[in-house]
Amino acid sequence: MKANIVSLIVLALTLILLAIRYAHEPWTAMRIAGVVLGLPSLALLVVARIELGGAFSVRPKAQALVTHGLYSRIRNPIYVFGTLTIVACFLYIRQPLCIFLLLVLIPLQMYRARQEEKILEAKFGEEYRQYKARAWF
Repeated sequence: MKANIVSLIVLALTLILLAIRYAHEPWTAMRIAGVVLGLPSLALLVVARIELGGAFSVRPKAQALVTHGLYSRIRNPIYVFGTLTIVACFLYIRQPLCIFLLLVLIPLQMYRARQEEKILEAKFGEEYRQYKARAWF
């Protein structure tokens, strides 16, 4: 749980500093799109981290099978909403070409998700397979 809280604080501070740094920039459609995409994505990312609770870990582990809240529909909401938050940040700072970094990030997230799936399936077996069948990504 400590790592979960620390990571949320670091995320919040980073986004606050980013907002302050670019606050003087003109409000273009791209920046507005970044805020419109970013605020709900960030909120859902925080909710996902809170729902994961003590099951959060930096390295893949099978501490608990979380299947409630956002996790009832999306197996990896932290990856989904984290990626959307990153895209929103690039739009906010008016650097849409940085979105090409997702060409590296998304395959890494998919690899990590597969590693997590193997660990969860090994520990929770049929319960995890049923969950996997009804939840997206």
